[in-house]
Amino acid sequence: METHGRRRRRRRYADPRLKIGVLAAVLLVLAFAVIGTVLTKLGPAAKDVEVPDYVRKDYLTVNEWSRPGTELEKIRGVVIHYVGNPDTTAQANRNYFESLSSGAEGVYASSHFVVGLEGETIQCIPLTEIAYASNGRNGDTVSIEVCHPDETGEFSPVTYDRVVELTAWLCREFRLDPETEVIRHYDVTGKICPKYYVENPEAWDAFRTDVAAEMEAQKTAEAAD
Repeated sequence: METHGRRRRRRRYADPRLKIGVLAAVLLVLAFAVIGTVLTKLGPAAKDVEVPDYVRKDYLTVNEWSRPGTELEKIRGVVIHYVGNPDTTAQANRNYFESLSSGAEGVYASSHFVVGLEGETIQCIPLTEIAYASNGRNGDTVSIEVCHPDETGEFSPVTYDRVVELTAWLCREFRLDPETEVIRHYDVTGKICPKYYVENPEAWDAFRTDVAAEMEAQKTAEAAD
């Protein structure tokens, strides 16, 4: 009797080059995901964007005391201040920062923006550089100094509206959340600044709510254009 043996099936082995290619693709996707997450946490890069028409640029001269020229790499928040000197104008406060450049007073101070009693707004420092305003948060925030008519530190209605408008624009430009990333100087150091909005927390909550509403209003206005 003739017998026939079973044919052995030949095993097929995957091409190792294919495995390496798939692994490389997976690793590349994971790397992009990690980089994206890190960049989101760091916040958007600072950039010298075109500011709104109501802002007048009057940059301080580069100097050790009020405009060091140090790069502001990321913007993770907006810090609100009050000037602490009632009934002074935006220009007067900007000029004070400029006067510090001599070093005679030995004071480090400045701000990216100053908003005045009539809503006039001066930009003192580009958004690509730090200002000496918010202590430990100088390196990752934009600062706004706000003028006020009296010792209470409450902003006048026209000043308030302008600060809301400017803050909303900054939040939209740099993808910031007004609930968590718009803060007071007080929230950084415990200093009573801006005074009225530290002593009246409900006024501060209302300010941030108004900023969020203004962001939506700006978005709607742009969509309609």
